[in-house]
This record gives sequence, C-alpha cells and structure tokens, in this order.
Amino acid sequence: MIGTGRLILRPWREADKPAFVALVNTPAMMAHFGGVAPAEKVAALIDAQMANQARDGHSMWAVEMRDGGELAGICGVRIGGHAGTPVPEELEIGWRIGERWWGQGIAREAAEASLAWGFAHTDRPRIAAWTSLRNTRSWGLMERLGMSRRAELDFRHPAHAAGDPDGAMIVYAIDRP
Repeated sequence: MIGTGRLILRPWREADKPAFVALVNTPAMMAHFGGVAPAEKVAALIDAQMANQARDGHSMWAVEMRDGGELAGICGVRIGGHAGTPVPEELEIGWRIGERWWGQGIAREAAEASLAWGFAHTDRPRIAAWTSLRNTRSWGLMERLGMSRRAELDFRHPAHAAGDPDGAMIVYAIDRP
C-alpha cells in the first residue's frame, strides 16, 4: 500500500469491481479505449491487475481517496508490454482517474507515487507509458511527470482495428534517477 497526502494506492479486491466499472465505463473515460464496453470486459482489467499483483508484487493499483475511502481510479506500474511491439517487457506506468476528479491533480499525485515506488522497488532502468496521440491529457501528464517522448518505441496497439486512430500508440519514458 502507498499513501500520499490525499490518496491510498492499494491492491484490488473482488468487491471493487462494480465501483470500478461504474467509474470508468463512461463515454468520456472510454473515449480512447474503444468506447463503453460490456461490464465484464471492464471488470476483467481488475482480474488482470490482481494476477499481476500476485505474480509480480505490483500492479496498477486501486486509487482510493484517503478522506472517505471512495474509489477514484487506477494507477500503478506493471510489466505491460504487448507481444510483437517494441515494449514487450517495459515496466509501464498507467492511470485512469474518474471524471469527478479531473483537473484536481489526482492523476499526477498517484503517478508520482507510482514512479517513486517503481524506482525504489524494481531494478528497471526506466519506466514507460503509452497512449494514443489524441489522448492529449494523458501524454500531457507524461510530460509533466518528466517523461520524454521515445518515438522509436511507438507502436500500433494490437487490440485496436487497423484504421482506429486510437490504436497508434506514442511512448514516453523516464530513466531511473
């Protein structure tokens, strides 16, 4: 568990799934992930994170508000690459923070804590992140975190159709301090 001034980042629980689905399965939240999806598909992301936590000792954790315990989203680090891309074994940082908390620095606070944890608890030389070019909020945060664009690692996400502009992933990374 990681604590910050306003947040707790913790492993997922089975009971978190309904709140997570309600939080992230909205048109605005899913705009760069193929649109609103069946609840089971969204909940499967939590199953994957629970498996990552059990296997690796880390995942993209539940982000909970310290005051009140409300689920605010997901953020953390995982070995997140995709086979057949330039990032198959990268330590990836990622986040999805609910619309209610947009513009309040919650994603940055969670991401800074996750980066610190990743460098303190792994021996990885860098931590990477990727998103679609159209997701300006996400790559903007990458830049505010001190990450640099790594165009040589850009790739086409295998889960997106060939013509889907959100399938063209741009990659940012930050080297170990």
